[in-house]
Amino acid sequence: MIARAELIDVLFVIVPHSLLLDIAGPAEAFRLANQHREARGLPPRFRLTFAGPVTTPATSVGLALADLVSLPEQLETPTWVVVVGQPTAHVKQVTPEIALTAQWLRDRLHEALLDPDTPHRLMTICSGTLLAARAGLLGARRCTTHHELLHMLRALAPHAQVIENRVFVVDGPIASSAGITAGIDVALHLIAGECGEALAASVAEDMVVYLRRSPRDTELSPFHMHRRHLHPTVHRVQDAILSDPQREWDMASLAEAGQATQRHLLRLFIDHAGISPLHYLRLIRLERARQSLEYGATVTRAAAEAGFGSDLQMRRAWSRQWGGSPRDAARAGDRRE
Repeated sequence: MIARAELIDVLFVIVPHSLLLDIAGPAEAFRLANQHREARGLPPRFRLTFAGPVTTPATSVGLALADLVSLPEQLETPTWVVVVGQPTAHVKQVTPEIALTAQWLRDRLHEALLDPDTPHRLMTICSGTLLAARAGLLGARRCTTHHELLHMLRALAPHAQVIENRVFVVDGPIASSAGITAGIDVALHLIAGECGEALAASVAEDMVVYLRRSPRDTELSPFHMHRRHLHPTVHRVQDAILSDPQREWDMASLAEAGQATQRHLLRLFIDHAGISPLHYLRLIRLERARQSLEYGATVTRAAAEAGFGSDLQMRRAWSRQWGGSPRDAARAGDRRE
């Protein structure tokens, strides 16, 4: 689809106190997509417009935006409506601006999104999914938002299938994402669908996006999970695992790294991390292997780089944790090239 010429209007809906990076991150991705198309001798694919209920709203960092256009009376051309989020402190406040915007979304998109052939799309970033829920746009679709707001999303959209721990979710014409930087991920995913994977990869490289995430990726990386605690011994062992996952770790060596007995270390991990030390080690190795596979490594090489003793050991751990086979991730990596 890289040669398609017709413009898509990308309409950013910006309410007061919107998260600035929710706007700037995806907008830059779309801008760079046009730039890369131009370099390939192709016309621009995206036309950016910034609209809202007020013309000069303050953003999350205090910087005010200027010259926003009014929310349009009609969507005259194929339009991707991007609803950005607000800080948690503001999402529970149904201000007149929020109420007006929710009504506009309902009026312009409710019927359109029910049409299987609609030219329009809804893209929500972070708590922007809550605003879409207030507008009644989610129905029974799959969707997500920031992990701290999942309970609120379920309350606002009781029929929706709220997906936990995903970077973004795409269900038909609705794409929702979990957090600020996930807005870039979902923008790159949609750009790939319209302009090709190669162009999207070039945009990601320009933006210095280290790892372009997919709908399969979890919102909370295993590198960050199980670390919401303050116990120094558990952190010390987790740091040791992360710094050298290929080491032949066992409970004895982990206890030595934590300067604790094996029994005490096991109890500390269960109490503070909610997981055993060896289970944590397995999760880290699996994530290392998954990333290697998606970026072209063979199963044998990924197993070795992640610290598994053999292909068979990794396959067994993979099947217990996720089901399926490591070769599924390897094939996914081939499709991304």
